[in-house]
Amino acid sequence: MRSDLSETLTMMASKRSDIDPFRAMDVLAEANRMIARGDRVLSLAVGQPAAPAPQIARDAARSMLDHGRIAYTDALGRQDLRERIARHYADAYSQTVDAAQIMITTGSSAGFNLTFLAAFDPGDKIALAAPGYPAYRNILRALGLVPVEIEVDRTTGYILTAEHLRAAHEEHGLAGVLIASPANPTGTVTPRDELRRLVEYADAADIRFVSDEIYHGLAYGRAEATALEFSDRPIIVNSFSKYYCMTGWRIGWLILPKALLRAAERIGQSLYISAPELSQVAATAVFDATAELDVVRDGYVKNRDLIARRLPELGFRDIAPIDGAFYAYAAIPEGESGATQFAADILQRCHVAITPGTDFDTRRGENFVRLSYACDHATLAEALDRIADRTR
Repeated sequence: MRSDLSETLTMMASKRSDIDPFRAMDVLAEANRMIARGDRVLSLAVGQPAAPAPQIARDAARSMLDHGRIAYTDALGRQDLRERIARHYADAYSQTVDAAQIMITTGSSAGFNLTFLAAFDPGDKIALAAPGYPAYRNILRALGLVPVEIEVDRTTGYILTAEHLRAAHEEHGLAGVLIASPANPTGTVTPRDELRRLVEYADAADIRFVSDEIYHGLAYGRAEATALEFSDRPIIVNSFSKYYCMTGWRIGWLILPKALLRAAERIGQSLYISAPELSQVAATAVFDATAELDVVRDGYVKNRDLIARRLPELGFRDIAPIDGAFYAYAAIPEGESGATQFAADILQRCHVAITPGTDFDTRRGENFVRLSYACDHATLAEALDRIADRTR
């Protein structure tokens, strides 16, 4: 028999869970439901490479499975992977990174959780670009932190500048700033000199600088720079998901200032214990797959050229510079009622999944959509043709 007390109790979700949905995942879920019904849906919604993990990574994982034992590792990760990442920074950026300052994470998502928990306190204000990756602000709010969104647009090439940061700090009193280059959803690359100015201002103003570098290796034109080229204070978040084609392996890394390393390790021990050892073994091997991965990257270049040509023909406007990653961010054609309805209509009528810009910009995003060109070239061409048929 239930007591009177139990009848009056209502199970409520926490206030901290009251965050926006990740709409790209909602679009993906609906597309998957349509596929399960037998529809042939082409997805340009999610930033996931169509290519599998390189052969050498899969072989390393297979060999470990044959060995039979996959175990916990240290919370900071396997030493051989941390040392291999340190060598990567010497090879790719001519930067000396101490392997002891590298932490292996369960994807970059865990890296952001650990960064925000280790570096900031509830109520701290963190500057972000808008449009920007929605999980940044959602995680910050869930952790009791305050995202300060700085609007960027075509007038500055969709780049958050040092002057933007200075003005925001003077108004809000920032504890941190997060810069992504190449960026999601715009694909823009922050120029080296501007990144230097951002890092130097942050250091001078005692603002913690977080550099999202998960799309490094996918810049088409001006090369990406790591924030470590300008200071040893930034926190670097990176991942094997994008250039390395290992999204579902859930494996990434942090490079942390020494003062934060033990704090992140303590938190990681309790939240995650460790990143999956099988994925760590595969990730160590994937650094030797450059030739295979560069073929995939060349495919993105071909896709980028196609989408940059076709979008204006289809009526899309205010297209952000497609400098890197594998996204196009564009205003919807004239006459459309809004991005949410436009994306839903494209999915239902054309069986093409795209993401409304409300995911990335809560104020102006209803005028924009993001299209991912991480698919194969034939899929992209067919998807754009289907959209063209609908817009004629």
